[in-house]
Amino acid sequence: MTGQAYYIGLMSGTSSDAIDAVLIKTDPHIELISTHSSPIPIILQQQIHQLSDPQKGTIDQLGYLDNQLGNAFAKAVLELISIANISPKMIIAIGSHGQTIRHRPSPHPHPFTLQIGDANIIAEKTGITTVADFRRRDMALGGQGAPLVPAFHRAVFSSEKIDRAIVNIGGMANITWLPQSQLESEVIGFDTGPGNVLLDSWIHQHLQQTFDRNGEWAAQGKLNKPLLDLLLTEDFFHQSPPKSTGREMFNLTWLQNQLERFNQIVSAVDVQRTLLELTAKTIADSIHTLSAQRKEIFICGGGAFNQFLMQRLENLLTPNTVTSTAKLGIEPQWIEAMAFAWLAYRRMENKSGNIRTVTGAKETGVLGAIYFGR
Repeated sequence: MTGQAYYIGLMSGTSSDAIDAVLIKTDPHIELISTHSSPIPIILQQQIHQLSDPQKGTIDQLGYLDNQLGNAFAKAVLELISIANISPKMIIAIGSHGQTIRHRPSPHPHPFTLQIGDANIIAEKTGITTVADFRRRDMALGGQGAPLVPAFHRAVFSSEKIDRAIVNIGGMANITWLPQSQLESEVIGFDTGPGNVLLDSWIHQHLQQTFDRNGEWAAQGKLNKPLLDLLLTEDFFHQSPPKSTGREMFNLTWLQNQLERFNQIVSAVDVQRTLLELTAKTIADSIHTLSAQRKEIFICGGGAFNQFLMQRLENLLTPNTVTSTAKLGIEPQWIEAMAFAWLAYRRMENKSGNIRTVTGAKETGVLGAIYFGR
């Protein structure tokens, strides 16, 4: 393709509080042009979380949310196009991650992953070709279906001069290891465990707040080391990559079970402090296993705005530098949406979108299903 190549990326993460929409161009290089965040109504958030709970949800609810989220994604696209003042005809494709409601990778006996938000509706309402369902082709190739963002990280953040780790802290946290060799075969990426999901759920349960702004509530608490040690016994933390996880494992039910096992009274604020340490320590420990050499560490996702969490990461990862991806020219909240715009570009160019050493797939593959626009 010649000329300006514009793509839109849509991302709704584990927190499901908003749809992030970005407009990028890919020629002559990847550039962020415009951004928009469209809030997801509280009632839809609650229904998504209910459907994501393995013990709850119905087929009717699945169908309803698939439709409603398809319309919400389309609305976010149209709002972004208006903000960017660009003709839809200039956009080659939309890359829609969709809303994950279940992620059961291997060693599950029948691995699967499911994202909803009907791409037929997005393509019809916007008139723009839409690429969706990125993860299942990787699973069909024997991979985890996640994380997929490391391929994008490699495209935009690699350095010939120093090793880098890109850490995305959304609902879950994941790491991309970018060695200065820049060889794809040496790139590593995997989920480390909970990012914000337990912190957000716990503060919502106790203070009816959607998130712990700057980690201020956690900072008021005291770390309970015995409780932290118990939480760290979870098998997932000790598995070798490739590995990925989601709200199916790390949720309030999981936390409540751990607190019952602990069988000691811990104040709510001290639990919040301990949960923040769990996120920071599992990230830091994972990075330490990658290399003993000096490295640069860049944080993206909502966790980059949690000042107390960033402080703990800096302390645990010293003497390595820890900062947000803003230092590399891209604000941390837009990285994942950009990644799915880029994955749409890869699909439309018939190029691979996964990295075998990250997902564990037996080979690279062209990811995503195409829903043509009008």
